[in-house]
Parts: sequence; structure tokens; C-alpha cells
Amino acid sequence: MTKFEPIRLGMIGGGQGAFIGAVHRIAARIDGQFNLVAGALSSNAERALASALELGIDAERSYASYEDMAVAEAARADGIEVVAIVTPNHMHAGPAIAFLKAGIHVICDKPLTSTIEEARLLEAVAKASGKLFILTHNYTGYPMIRQAKDMVANGTLGEVRMIQAEYAQEWLTEPADADNKQAAWRTDPKRSGVGGCVGDIGTHAYNLTRFVTGLELDSLSADIDAFVDGRPLDDNINVMLRFKGGAKGMLWSSQIAVGNENGLSLRVYGTKGGIEWAQENPNILYYTPFGQPKQIITRGGVGASESANAVSRTPGGHPEGYLEGFATIYNGAAKSIRLARGGELNTGMLPTIEDGVEGMQFIMAVVNSSAQNAKWLRLEDQG
Repeated sequence: MTKFEPIRLGMIGGGQGAFIGAVHRIAARIDGQFNLVAGALSSNAERALASALELGIDAERSYASYEDMAVAEAARADGIEVVAIVTPNHMHAGPAIAFLKAGIHVICDKPLTSTIEEARLLEAVAKASGKLFILTHNYTGYPMIRQAKDMVANGTLGEVRMIQAEYAQEWLTEPADADNKQAAWRTDPKRSGVGGCVGDIGTHAYNLTRFVTGLELDSLSADIDAFVDGRPLDDNINVMLRFKGGAKGMLWSSQIAVGNENGLSLRVYGTKGGIEWAQENPNILYYTPFGQPKQIITRGGVGASESANAVSRTPGGHPEGYLEGFATIYNGAAKSIRLARGGELNTGMLPTIEDGVEGMQFIMAVVNSSAQNAKWLRLEDQG
């Protein structure tokens, strides 16, 4: 029997004081598929080294730049097989391109880049590289989101007519403190790109509508605001959606909605029934067949689909959520990487470079529509 060997993982960003890097590391460890062995964890070499040593990475594999890391790791017999990029948006494209060209798979946080031009360049490099590119839209990994996707696909809801997506938070209700690292880059156009709230969380809500329903967006009309005085990027968006085939939708995303912590929710209504899901209570999916009482489908419970059960890790009634959803993305990435060793590129349900480009087109369409008095715009016209 062949000895199991964890996949050798590297990381760009995610050093001391970072939020999302720690989440990625926990997710990579949950199923035991990865071993973090190298990193350029900060643009500051001393902080990068201190962060690496805290995480058990050998000093010789702590790098001062992603460029040095890509070259050095590609040359090692025991070099990394995949790199996780957990930097602010403007630092996604450069590292991703460097590692893909070095023959190393990429797992990248969302949104894909800070500009549509960078997104298209990265897409071209990814497709030419023959390597995997996986985007961490982690909410697609929740069991009840997989359940919802199955129910739409198998016709349980009939023909989809209406989709309502929300992602509401309150954490940017007031001007951010100067020492708030997370707020600082998310509200800075130079690091975040042209979208604030729309790029940070609106893309998650949009991605869920696409993942669950499979419907393609035809056009959108958007009204965005920066309610906090002096804030250069949006903190609230309202978007009307028209899908190909006739379905309609509404998407509201806000980071100034007082009383909301992480209120991501999705409702889908068809000719035969409707479903409702909320991230803050993620183990429950409400299903209402037309003319019948509302039903509750629980993660791991009676009525859960095969694909929902496949990404459940604990018995029914034991809550799973954010970290496990992220872990599902990493577990799927591990399966894809092992297949890639044999020459097969198969990402399954994982978000890909194409999803990333579409997410950037969505951001651009929202921003441009609002600038033109909520003019209806098509994604394909956004670059």
C-alpha cells in the first residue's frame, strides 16, 4: 500500500495580523490533505520570517518576495505543489501568474484581481499553464448550498422565476480607524480596485446565485452608495438582475446595515416551490412546495442529497459552517491536484478562473451601471 503524503502547500500573504490567511490554513488542515511548508507571508522580510517560524515553516523556506519563492520552490525536488494567495486584491495577479508560469497550481482568494485587465491576463496565463486555478468562493462548499443546487437541477422547484440574494454586514457603519488593517485595504481603491462592498461581499452573493441556479446573467441595473462621508468606495449596493431564460433577481449587499453581522442569504422561487437559506444558520434549508406547508431539510438529516452529505463531516445536529465550507474547497482542491498528477485537469464543483473573471465583470457592471444612472448593462460588455 502506498504511503499517504500530504500535498505540499505554500502561501503568499497571511502573516502576523492577517485574517483570511489563518482561515485558509485551518481549512487546509481540517481534512489532513495539506502540509504548509513554504511562504512569502509578508512584504516585510522580518515579519515574514517571524510569521513563518510561528507556523513551523523552516527559515530557509521563508521568502522575502513571491518572485523569489516561485523560482526557488519550482527548482526544489520537494518544492510546493500548490500555492494559496491570501493577499489584498491588487496583489493577486502578480503572484498567481508567477507561480502558474513556474508550473505550480494556484488557490486564490476572491475577487480574482483588482482590475478586469489583470483578470483577463491571468485567465490567459492560467489556461496556457496546464495547471489548476481554484478560487475560494467558500460558501459554495456548504452542504445545504449543495442541497439547494441539487434541488434546482433536478426540477424540484420547477422553472426558476425569481432569485433574491443578500449579504448584509454592519462593520463599516462608521469611518474605519487608521489602525484597522482589514478596513484600510478594503476601502482603498489602490488595493481593493473599483469596488468596495461589491467586491468584498457582493461577489459572494452573486456567485451563490450562479452556483445554485446555474442560470446565466443577461444584464443588470445597479445603484451604489458610499454612505460614510469621505469613503472612496461603495459600502452599499442595490442590483436588479435579468437572467437568460426570463428569470429575474434582486441582490442587496451592504456593510453599513446596522444589526447585521454576516447576513448572507439566498432565496430561489420557481413554478413548483421555493427554497430559503441563511449563512448564519447554515445547516438548515427551508423548502416550500407550492400549496403545501413549509418543510425543513437539515444537514445530515432525512432528505439531504448525496452531494450535500458528501461534504458533511459531522453527524446531523452538530453544527458545521464557515471553516468547514472553506475546508470543502481545499478538500476538493486536493482531489483535483492528485488527479492532475496523472495529467487529468478536473475541478468538479470548485470555482475556477472563469468564475473569477465573471466576478470581475459583475463588479465592473455594477460600478458602471450606477455611474450611468442605473443603466442596464451586460456582463460581456465589461471587458
